[in-house]
Amino acid sequence: MGLLASIAISVALICALPMLAVALAAVGGGTDTVAHLASTVLPRYAGTTLVLVVLVALGTFSIGVGAAWLVTMTRFPGVRFFEIALVLPLAFPAYVLAYAYTSVLDHAGIVQSTLRQITGWGPRDYWFPEIRSLGGAAVMLVLVLYPYVYLLARAAFLQQSATTFLAARALGSNAWAAFVKVSLPMARPAIAGGVLLAVMETIADFGTVAYFGVQTFATGIYTSWFSLADRTGAAQLALCLLSFALLLAMLERAQRGRAKYHDPSRRQQRLEPAQLRGGPAAAAVVLCGIPVLFGAVMPVGLLLIMGLESEQNLLSPRYLGFLRNSLTLAATAALLTVGAAICVGFYRRLRPGRLSQTAAYFARLGYAVPGGVIAVGLLVPFAAFDNALDAWMRARFDISTGLLITGSIWLLVMAYMVRFLAAALGAYEGGQAMVPANMDAAARSLGQTPSGTLRRVHLPVLAPSLLTALLIVFVDVMKELPATLIMRPFNYDTLAVQAYRLASDERLAGAAVPSLVIVAVGLLPVILICAQVGRRR
Repeated sequence: MGLLASIAISVALICALPMLAVALAAVGGGTDTVAHLASTVLPRYAGTTLVLVVLVALGTFSIGVGAAWLVTMTRFPGVRFFEIALVLPLAFPAYVLAYAYTSVLDHAGIVQSTLRQITGWGPRDYWFPEIRSLGGAAVMLVLVLYPYVYLLARAAFLQQSATTFLAARALGSNAWAAFVKVSLPMARPAIAGGVLLAVMETIADFGTVAYFGVQTFATGIYTSWFSLADRTGAAQLALCLLSFALLLAMLERAQRGRAKYHDPSRRQQRLEPAQLRGGPAAAAVVLCGIPVLFGAVMPVGLLLIMGLESEQNLLSPRYLGFLRNSLTLAATAALLTVGAAICVGFYRRLRPGRLSQTAAYFARLGYAVPGGVIAVGLLVPFAAFDNALDAWMRARFDISTGLLITGSIWLLVMAYMVRFLAAALGAYEGGQAMVPANMDAAARSLGQTPSGTLRRVHLPVLAPSLLTALLIVFVDVMKELPATLIMRPFNYDTLAVQAYRLASDERLAGAAVPSLVIVAVGLLPVILICAQVGRRR
């Protein structure tokens, strides 16, 4: 038990370390850097990030709630297909969509080139929406993040009783008014939770905004760290972003705590879905089909065409090296993260109390912290440790130790663990809730130690949940970009880094090849989610 407690507490401290290091580095930087940032880039970063957050929140709310209501409360041709297909864009990183759509919508893309050929216009004779803009970044993020809202809103609508909705109709409200006045307020906590999750992913995004040239806190941190070599400025920008992320996490937690009236056991009558025909049915098909078409079908088609036209060979030794690096990092991080989640979750079950609750709380904080912030928060203390150790070894033994930790794969894996431990812990605890407490008592009465109970009772029962946790973390690591860009060892590139590098060099056709592999891997957890959606019809 002592070992389990030590591991769980150590994991919690590691998760808290980046936030503490960022705060200390930012405060220790003095007021001169803060004043310089406030007078130069800080207002622009804050304003752009805020506008992006508002646009994504509105977009994900509109698409997610509208689609959830249509597939849950109405019946139209293809509704069973759309129930599942609406989840598919979740497999795509937003930066992959950015690469795909830029190749066809940019000035040199096929859309504008065809328009100029047909009309004979010159480059300055017409106006066309700029894809590489704040609005373009918002659209890319909305297309891949609305499934968060869709899944939670759909679950909330399914759990609602028909009594209140029918009462509103009996009092003279039409279907739209009853939805706005009754169904929507009842689902508000779940919807707000989905929107806040989408917003947290938005502020953590780096690949999309960096490629589109949108200056947010995420791009500012990377620029300060690498381009300007301003470690203090990067830490202070990271602290600003961290504060905003933690505020959103608190709001999400509060909203989740209020969603108590969505208990399925309280349902009195299931609302019979309305059958749509004619124009309304066609409108429903179009409304549900647009996000699927632009969020999944078209990007795959565009990437396939671009990939076939490129000169990139996925089976070349160079690409096999990228694939090997990605798989090694993802597999190592998944195993370590799920192992940490088991230790924290099992410790909380065996010793419920303030210490175990606090450890679990800190372990969950990483999901609210963007990858760039975690990277800065880990690099600052470990770089200081490496430098101090190197100086001491030089002074005492005339030996240079170099960067033992800072440039290692293990520090990058640690960053992944901090970032994605909340997802693994959520999956583990969801399965653990299905193991009754009397099974623990029975195992102990038969002479099993806590480790024996975990090994022989819990783990066999929790195998499906643990597999889900492994898969989720594996895919998230494959897609992760900001922390990988900042912390990866020298000449140790992944598929995500290669796609970003090729896209930054305007070699979009080449970027399609690693992007397709990332999407293919990302489809694995989405298939699991789709299977769950199908079972809950």
